[in-house]
Amino acid sequence: MDVIDRKILASLQQDGRLTVTELAEQVGLSVSPCHRRLRALEKSGAIAGYRAHLDHAILGFGFEALVFVTMHSADRTTLAAFEEAVALVPNVQQAQRLFGDPDFLLRVVARDLADFQRLYDERLSDLPGVRRLTSTLVMKSIVEDAPLPL
Repeated sequence: MDVIDRKILASLQQDGRLTVTELAEQVGLSVSPCHRRLRALEKSGAIAGYRAHLDHAILGFGFEALVFVTMHSADRTTLAAFEEAVALVPNVQQAQRLFGDPDFLLRVVARDLADFQRLYDERLSDLPGVRRLTSTLVMKSIVEDAPLPL
C-alpha cells in the first residue's frame, strides 16, 4: 500500500459515494488506474464494504446504553454460543470481547427507557452464559465512526 492507496482510502472514508471519476480527481490519477487500485483495495479486504451511516436518534432510537457482560464461564462453547446469540439481537450495534473483567462490551440502542428495559429483561439477560449485566447510559456521543488516521 502506497501513498496513493492511502489517499484513496482517506477520500472514501470521508465520502463513500464518490464516483471513480471524482475519486481519481481527488487523488491525482486518471480514471483507469484509480479504478484498478480501488478494485485491488476491495479485493485485498482493505475496503470491507460500503453502506449508509444512519442517525439512530432521528430514526427513533434515541436511547443508547453501554452494557458490560460478565460470563459464568469462559470456555469456548459458552463464548461461541453467546457470540452467535448476541449477533442476532438487532438493537446491539457493537459487541466487543474484552480482556479481563467484564468479558464483553455491548453498545445498544433502544427507542426509550421502557424499550431498553424490555430488551434488557427479555433478550440480553437470557443470552447464553451471562452471569451479570451492568449498564450505563450514554449521555452524548463525542466521536463516532472516526476515520482511520491514514
